Amino acid sequence: MKNHLLEFALFLSFALSSSAALPAVTAMRVPNGGIQPQLALDSKGGIHLIYFKGDAQRGDCFYIASTDGGASFSKPIRVNSQTGSVVAAGTVRGPQMAMGRGDRPQVVWMGSADATPRAPGEKGGAPLLYSRLDDARTTFEPQRNLIAANPGLDGGLSIATDSKSGHVYAIWHAPEQGSEGEGTRKVWVAVSTDEGKTFAPEIAANSEPTGLCGCCGMRAFVSREGALWISYRSAFESVNRDTYLLLSTDRAKRFTSLKLDPMKMNTCLMSTTMLVQQSANAGGSLLAAWETSGKIFFAKVSASTPNAAIQPIAAPMKLKPAKHPAIATNAAGQTLLAWTEGTGWKKGGSIAWQVYDREGRAVAGSSGGVNDLQAWSLPAAFARPDGSFVIVY
Repeated sequence: MKNHLLEFALFLSFALSSSAALPAVTAMRVPNGGIQPQLALDSKGGIHLIYFKGDAQRGDCFYIASTDGGASFSKPIRVNSQTGSVVAAGTVRGPQMAMGRGDRPQVVWMGSADATPRAPGEKGGAPLLYSRLDDARTTFEPQRNLIAANPGLDGGLSIATDSKSGHVYAIWHAPEQGSEGEGTRKVWVAVSTDEGKTFAPEIAANSEPTGLCGCCGMRAFVSREGALWISYRSAFESVNRDTYLLLSTDRAKRFTSLKLDPMKMNTCLMSTTMLVQQSANAGGSLLAAWETSGKIFFAKVSASTPNAAIQPIAAPMKLKPAKHPAIATNAAGQTLLAWTEGTGWKKGGSIAWQVYDREGRAVAGSSGGVNDLQAWSLPAAFARPDGSFVIVY
């Protein structure tokens, strides 16, 4: 009898601990009917969110914030100073945001056909527009174009900030001046050392002639250690659509390159990637998520050993194509991976997700999905202080 009681007590203890370790996942629509959410957390755990509204070819970007874990949000503030100057078509072209020094939101986006100022050159191409919240935190500064000499912006843009040093990195891909075609595209980085007040002319980040997938997205991220990471998709010889990571540990002066995942396809994927960092308690590794051949993967990557073997973990997708990963991690080291399924040009779809433990194993009972994703939209995700996850879509 005592043995049976002991066995039952052990079973009950295990069951309770397993239940406690199962994080809650909540899916919520973008407030105010927006699409293409982009999230950033500030130094106090506050949530900052931008989203798109309007015509996909010429709409607007709005900013809201929450101090109660997303239960309520502030009144929207329009980011773009010129109405209708933001593009969302293709999902890959939407605005991106990062939190700068003093928890100041910094935003970049692809300018619409009507947007001003234009990129340089006779054709006056699409500008990479930038703005940040003003000192009074009541409005965004007038939009500025950051392309100095290398126009040709299409799908790829991003922004990353180092809140300790005040550096801001605006990133895009375009052909080198005087060149054309995907094979000539490079990653360009415009650096600000004064929190976005001014930017130096862009410099090329990748020395390898990988080319870049013209209408594929990018992602930039600065780790707590100050390392700048950039993810992109190549277009070498038109058929090599590999996912790459660039790493700089000296504030964009030099970069090393890592091929994250190879892929063969003679067409543009219109794909996006995501980069986040685990908490220091969970190891502090960089987590990268990407798409390959209609499937979603994520993996840990270390700045100290960027060329070490990577072990991708595949999402348990149900419907192709799976695209547009979002990833979040909590203090316990658990990781939420979310992605879209069944989306297409002007076509919505569904959101699916799975939670993994700190060793990368899928947590039983922690998958799910919703079926009302709007056209051109994608998920964003964050972890609350209690370890639960929220997906905004």
